[in-house]
Amino acid sequence: MAVRARDLGIGFPGTPGPLNGITDVSGVLVGHTTLIQGEDVRTGVTAILPRGHEDPSPCFAGWFSLNGNGEMTGTTWIEEFGLMSGPVCITNTHSVGIVRDAVIRWQLARGQVGDWSLPVVAETWDGHLNDINSFHVTAEHTFSALDSAHGGLVEEGSVGGGTGMICYEFKGGIGTSSRAVQDHTVGVLVQANFGRRPQLRILGVPVGDLLNENLVVKEESGSIIIVVATDAPLLPHHLKALAKRATLGLGRTGSVAGLSSGDIFLAFSTANSVDTSERHSLSVVGSKELTPLYQGVVEATEEAIINAMVAADTMTGLGGKTVYGIPRERLAQLFER
Repeated sequence: MAVRARDLGIGFPGTPGPLNGITDVSGVLVGHTTLIQGEDVRTGVTAILPRGHEDPSPCFAGWFSLNGNGEMTGTTWIEEFGLMSGPVCITNTHSVGIVRDAVIRWQLARGQVGDWSLPVVAETWDGHLNDINSFHVTAEHTFSALDSAHGGLVEEGSVGGGTGMICYEFKGGIGTSSRAVQDHTVGVLVQANFGRRPQLRILGVPVGDLLNENLVVKEESGSIIIVVATDAPLLPHHLKALAKRATLGLGRTGSVAGLSSGDIFLAFSTANSVDTSERHSLSVVGSKELTPLYQGVVEATEEAIINAMVAADTMTGLGGKTVYGIPRERLAQLFER
């Protein structure tokens, strides 16, 4: 597995789950299809299955847009009814449509959809390293990400939808983290593709000012997708509040959510089995349990973003452009001091 931020001696607050990833939430699976071909193809698909391969029952969910220069499909239904059915996929900006349609085909083939489906598919832009206008992602790549989704350790860095992404002008991509909160778990997965180098902070340290070579962009033009999962029994309005708290974790790393950035966050709970056709009883957390869950989201979001950079290696792509990975040894030396 790739190096993670804690391997470099970075002491993030809070208590992570056993895997320190979104798959610490029981039942959650993650799969990637990574496309690295020739000089110009640096893209892919990441799939998150909230209840595994065999359980298509809806989850309560909520979403929040910090800055809307981006896309996450299915959110109108989440806003209206508070439910999300099926997988969540993340890809590049110009592949949202084909991935969305492929998710429906995958659900139909497994008998997991009735008359209609409104999948959640989100994006960030990888056009600096990837020939995004040649539409390399196919339905088959989406099927592969969904079919290969698994529990256990989550691959991070330049994988899946994060293959061609850039974060604080270092190589970015997929990152994950989790927090044990009382009797529950909060897990976060990010696709990080945003930020200018001078903004970068890690635990308050102005890392971007100290590691300021090999800059690649003149203005902020990226985005971040953040997916929060929990086994805490929460209702949709609670989950919208969790999604909002991801903003604070993002801000801890230095982001200002620049004008052209699409910062869109989703939260879902696996706790209640939701039967919308009949009256049924639900378990719901007490109000005193909410603040610790909020704190878990903030802490896990911050760490997941840093993990996305630490796990990613230097990559050369479209037109010979190179984006350098964060220098791990120098980063470790900073936090050793």
